[in-house]
Amino acid sequence: MARLAFVIVAAASLSGCLGMPASVQPVQEFDLSRYLGTWYEIARLDHSFEEGLDRVTAVYSLRDDGGINVVNRGFLSKDNIYKQADGKAYFVNNSGEGYLKVSFFGPFYASYVIFELDQDDYQYAFVSGPDNSFLWLLSRTPTVGQTLIDHFIATSASLGFDTDALIFPVQK
Repeated sequence: MARLAFVIVAAASLSGCLGMPASVQPVQEFDLSRYLGTWYEIARLDHSFEEGLDRVTAVYSLRDDGGINVVNRGFLSKDNIYKQADGKAYFVNNSGEGYLKVSFFGPFYASYVIFELDQDDYQYAFVSGPDNSFLWLLSRTPTVGQTLIDHFIATSASLGFDTDALIFPVQK
């Protein structure tokens, strides 16, 4: 009985990481082939796994099993080294929705929710995790204009994210 309880609690904990903030809705008509490639991190809410990193990029490519390879890389100035995390991602519902689950640690997945995307040419993306403590502005270029940053901040703030805590990593 104790073993069954553990399995239920573990399953509930893992599935909880696949949620999203109540105010966030994933983009529809998502085209993975246009999303693949290199993205630069323009802004983020900081977490221990990215603490102190600049020159942060995410590279997405297709996996043989239909999923997505994820390579996150950033420069840790204090140690003068690049840190890299290799992961994998899969769609949660369907490939036309910007709602994925990503894993860097074996069987443990967390949400990756694209809630705004430049639909014309996929030049920027606003991304959330399972709750309002995870937020990124990604771009195809290492820098973006202030208009996009202001739009990201206003949109994210209206959705309940703490935009006062945003970090803007150096990309040079």
